[in-house]
Amino acid sequence: QAPSPRAPSPRVASPKATSPRPLSPRQPNSGCSPFPRSPNRDLPQGQNPWPPSHGFVKNELAELKGILKVESSVPDGTSTDQPVACGSSPTSQVSAFDKQPPKKKRKLPDKGLDIGAPTHNNLDDSEKLDVTMYPNHQKRPLWTTYRNDGRTEFHRIILETFNPLYPQAQQFMVTIAEPVSRTEHIHEWELTSDSLYAAASFGIDSRRIIERLTALSKVQLHPNTISYIEKNSKNFGKAILVLENQIYYVEGKDQEVIDGLHRDKMIREAIRREPDGSVSPIVSTALSTDTGTTERVFRFPLVSDDPNQKAGVHFKAREDLKRRCRELQLPLSMFYDFRNDKENPTIDLDLKPTTHLRPYQETALTKMFSNGRSRSGIIVLPCGAGKTLVGVTATATIKRRTLVLCLNTVSVEQWVHQFKMWSTIDARRITKFTAEHKEMPGDVLVTTFNMLSFSGDRATRSEEVMEQVRSIEWGLVLLDEVHVVPAETFRKVIEIVHAHCILGLTATLLREDDKIDDLKFLIGPKLYEANWLELSRAGSLATVQCVEVHCPMTKEFYEEYLNADASRKTQLYIMNPYKFWCTQALIEYHERCGDKIIVFSDSVPALHEYAKKLGRPFIEGRVGQSERMSVLDHFKHHPEINTIFITKVGDTSIDLPEATVIIQISSHFGSRRQEAQRLGRILRPKGKNSTSNKAYFYSLLSCDTKEMYYCSKRQQFLLDQGYAYKVIHAQVILDEWERMIKRRKGEVKKKLGSVEEQQKLLKTVLKLTDETLKEDEARREAEEKSAREAQRTRRATALNMHPILRNLYKKR
Repeated sequence: QAPSPRAPSPRVASPKATSPRPLSPRQPNSGCSPFPRSPNRDLPQGQNPWPPSHGFVKNELAELKGILKVESSVPDGTSTDQPVACGSSPTSQVSAFDKQPPKKKRKLPDKGLDIGAPTHNNLDDSEKLDVTMYPNHQKRPLWTTYRNDGRTEFHRIILETFNPLYPQAQQFMVTIAEPVSRTEHIHEWELTSDSLYAAASFGIDSRRIIERLTALSKVQLHPNTISYIEKNSKNFGKAILVLENQIYYVEGKDQEVIDGLHRDKMIREAIRREPDGSVSPIVSTALSTDTGTTERVFRFPLVSDDPNQKAGVHFKAREDLKRRCRELQLPLSMFYDFRNDKENPTIDLDLKPTTHLRPYQETALTKMFSNGRSRSGIIVLPCGAGKTLVGVTATATIKRRTLVLCLNTVSVEQWVHQFKMWSTIDARRITKFTAEHKEMPGDVLVTTFNMLSFSGDRATRSEEVMEQVRSIEWGLVLLDEVHVVPAETFRKVIEIVHAHCILGLTATLLREDDKIDDLKFLIGPKLYEANWLELSRAGSLATVQCVEVHCPMTKEFYEEYLNADASRKTQLYIMNPYKFWCTQALIEYHERCGDKIIVFSDSVPALHEYAKKLGRPFIEGRVGQSERMSVLDHFKHHPEINTIFITKVGDTSIDLPEATVIIQISSHFGSRRQEAQRLGRILRPKGKNSTSNKAYFYSLLSCDTKEMYYCSKRQQFLLDQGYAYKVIHAQVILDEWERMIKRRKGEVKKKLGSVEEQQKLLKTVLKLTDETLKEDEARREAEEKSAREAQRTRRATALNMHPILRNLYKKR
């Protein structure tokens, strides 16, 4: 959507409005389906608690072919499924339904170029497309494309959302491909090795994938795409990683594959040693199946290279093992046969009869459970879409001791509250391990990443709790905000705990460095990712309007900006008077409408100045936990507190469903993850007292400054998610604000309205101590440097350079 730069704000620039906008009654949530039972209740042994929903049902492929069949006067012996080259239209193969009128040819007045048919005269050989379309392509929803630029192969799929077969095709794409962008009418997907591994883990072989793509695609599949699907699907599941008595084993049914892994030099470093120092041999074991038969599997144990660790495999060795197996195109997966686990005790936990799961939550759980087993992986759901309920339901399905890891203590309290709300677990069996609460592990232990990854000296009580955490064989580990796990500090938690199944939950599987791919080794593949736009349409999430407000710099501020150093430049464009006026106007307008507003700023000095001038409470890193909870509680429940200012500490793990407006006055460069996380603060379903399901996201930018450079990346991310994005000038908001005040026979009282007040603010910025500026700027520069270094690494890897050239490229 390409908005006009002068387009009015949906709620501010309304010259005919004489009073705050009317509140329309909230529509019922049509996307919510009741699911009152516990997933484990009254199910026969071995039966899957979640029915398969990967797009395949009985006889569905035959039914699909019937839908796509086109009646035509085709001669005997020919089929309408035969492809037809693009540009050709043999009457023996094209039906009257598919036949298109001939295009009129016309010539350009200056060059005489025939544009009646496609031409590739201006394209390189690598850019020319050899497209072969099926006669009934109008009824098919997919375009499959293949491109090889000499360095990388791209297997892209374009999906038409307006096609009648879109629901079936979309469910199929979720299973086999990774989303690239999902706008209103067109979705772009990409086939990757990880997405095909995930599809194979659901029991979908390459033959079924190729058949389904052929049935849905408008064009003939490229031979390289077919071979790519076959190559990445055939080896999955031949080797798995299992935990038994705190010892990890590499296990498989194919003896030749296990022998090959056992002989590999890199893998031998992680194999357990015998008392004489030799490598443990492969052991053949007979396992009983659900049908009563036995099958023979081959396995070898893995052991820690840390003598202080009791058992299991060291984190570094296990990570290297998984990476090496992927290089050998034998990806390891962690499956947990929890129904046949007799060693670990079950816990008394079921879903309450009043608990309901939405359809997309059921689909996400289906991806995790199949054939009575659970698989480790990552589920991506938008903020407010019910990730916590998915984790609670997964615990109720496995019914083994569960460890929940969060970012902060606020999130710990929220998880404890959610377990009590949705499940029947005894409150005494839920324990917390934080700085204030050091409780011994119960059936469910909720703690933070910092508590487990802390490497310094611990108090006696904390050390006792940690010993228990290390000794327990956890049935399930839930990682909230799993995108932080690749950080060097937090990835230690995978080393500390022994778990049969690990489930990562996040709203944004994004990082601005190159470590996001490490999750494939640390956790597992992405199991499911929901479509934000579809959930908004179904009423499961709020409908958000994104507005980018361009604020000009005043003359005095811009003169100082041009001559200032980098640290003061940042403070000058953040504390631009036009930003103050727009922030004040938006706050006053939306508070009159009964909205709850969150104002975000990455700069702590600017946050203090804004909150002081506008008379609103603020939260930043140095605010104590009790004061922080008090401010959030007043914001939720008291009508006198409708606006809070907050730094990046509010980006994640804060549940504020009452918030309907976000004003962003500064951000972390071009971080897509931060943009999505902040947007998620207002995506959550609104409270009971709210009568509207709409929300607004304002991003204030100072014109002609460095801030404009970073906005395009964040803007493109929101557009790829399908959100409406408007760009307006600050004067539009200010003019409407003045008209609104005058209609109420009041007087506009701008903060910093006089030249003297602006001069005073400018002096405040210039008087900021060098220590304050250096501390704020050092943090921002370190984050920017890390992002730039990761970008260089990704580019060098993509270019597939010689190592010497790659080092020169990095230095440059």
